[in-house]
Amino acid sequence: MKACDVMTSPVITAKPTDLVVQIARILLERRISAVPIVDNEGHLVGIVSEGDLIHRVEAGTERRRSWWLEAFADDGTLAAEYVKTHGRTAADVMHKDPVSAGPDTPLHEIAALMEKHGVKRIPIVEKDRLVGIVSRSNLIQAVARTNMGLEIPLSDSAIRDKVMERLRQQPWTQTWRLNVTVDDGVVSLWGIANADAERHALRVVAETTPGVRAVNDHLMREPMGSWA
Repeated sequence: MKACDVMTSPVITAKPTDLVVQIARILLERRISAVPIVDNEGHLVGIVSEGDLIHRVEAGTERRRSWWLEAFADDGTLAAEYVKTHGRTAADVMHKDPVSAGPDTPLHEIAALMEKHGVKRIPIVEKDRLVGIVSRSNLIQAVARTNMGLEIPLSDSAIRDKVMERLRQQPWTQTWRLNVTVDDGVVSLWGIANADAERHALRVVAETTPGVRAVNDHLMREPMGSWA
C-alpha cells in the first residue's frame, strides 16, 4: 500500500500568520494532534503539533532553568526558547521544513520516516503542494482493514511451497533444519528451533501465509552434545 491509499485528505491547515490561540483551538475542536502550516499557494512551510504548545507563557508552563543551567546555555538557545514560549503566531512556534513524502511512497517507508525522525505524522506533498497527511492512526487503520478472509483457496502443495519460499527469504532461518507439511490448510512445522524467538517467528511466517487455517508446532530443540 502507498501513502495515497491511507492519507487523510483534504488536510486541516493554518497560515503562518494565524495566532497561536487559533492553532490551539483548531487542535481541540478538530481533535487532531498537529496542523500543517501552508502559505497562500498551498506550499508546506511548517507544522505545529501539541508538543510545540506545551511550554507556553499563557499556561504558565514555559521552560524554567536553574540559574547555573541558564549560565551554560548560549544566547541563541535562550532567544529561540523565548520565541517558542511567547510568540504569537504559527510562524513563531512551528517546526520549519518538516519531513514529508509523496503520494506514491510505500507505507513501510512512511513508518520508517516516523521512526527515524520521531514524529507521529508525515505530510504528503505533490508538486510542492500539500495534498494529504499520514498519521500513526492511518497506518493502524491500514492494518485493521486488511481483509484476511478473502484469499483464493490454495491447494496444500501450493501452501507448502509458499511457506517454504517465505522461510527461505528470511535471513534468520536455516531451512535445511526445517520441514513443513500441510493437510487441509493446516501447517505442521517440524525440525530444529533452539531459540524461543526463532520458534515464534517460524509460527508467524506460517500463520501469515495465504491459505493457512492453523499451525501445529512440532519443532524441537537440538539435543545437547549432538555435535560432539
